[in-house]
Amino acid sequence: MKKIQLFFVILMAIFFNSCEDVVTVDLNTAPPKLVIEAAINWQKGTSGNEQKIKLTTTTDYYSNVIPIVSGATVFVKNSSNVIFNFTEKPNTGEYVCTNFIPVINEAYTLTVISKGQTYTATESLKPVAPITRIVQNNQGGFDGKTIEIKAYFNDPATEENYYMYGYGYQNPLLDNYYIGEDTHFQGNEFFSLSQNSDLKIGDNIKITHFGISKTYSNYMKVLISIAGNSNGAPFQSPSATVRGNIINTTNFDNYALGYFSVSEIDILNYVIQ
Repeated sequence: MKKIQLFFVILMAIFFNSCEDVVTVDLNTAPPKLVIEAAINWQKGTSGNEQKIKLTTTTDYYSNVIPIVSGATVFVKNSSNVIFNFTEKPNTGEYVCTNFIPVINEAYTLTVISKGQTYTATESLKPVAPITRIVQNNQGGFDGKTIEIKAYFNDPATEENYYMYGYGYQNPLLDNYYIGEDTHFQGNEFFSLSQNSDLKIGDNIKITHFGISKTYSNYMKVLISIAGNSNGAPFQSPSATVRGNIINTTNFDNYALGYFSVSEIDILNYVIQ
């Protein structure tokens, strides 16, 4: 009997040791696609003249380096054909404009020319209602022990509005985003909501409300559901393909990932009491 028991102990030790081996799976690597991060955000109370667009490409699953795209031509044009050029910071893939002019409900068209391909997208700058007050509840959540934050605003009564709410946490370092629309609170006071059991007195929260279009709202709902609201990075290219509003006018099938959005935003920094 002792010999049998010893045999099983050795067998289990071999089994659990083998479970620790790293298994690398051979994956097919698709040709890289251009990723365009083009969120033009105009914060209330600022001129909004400084804007940034970032160009990268997709890469293989095991790579820790995101390839940048340099040498592209990037510009945005408004409905009056005024052109705002975005110039690359050398060898960074970041293209910067310092004279952008944001106008509510103005239509803007993005153009990116890279490696013989031309990509375009058009979007209108959507307004956002200002944050009016913050309410903190220390007995929120199902357990009654979660710190709950509500950021209130007054929704305009005469228009259909779509919102994206962002909560940036200091500890742990995390950004959460979710989407809302005024279907059920048209013209009334409403709020965005944060429920975070990790918050403590003295923690800082950056609350951002975005005015967005209906199409961007639909896009972000899908993107957030794929990326997950726990990793804090919904704007990075997800594991599944999500088509945005950017079209390759040179070769339609060689599409880019990303979305060109133009939003007015309101930001409030709050310290947990």
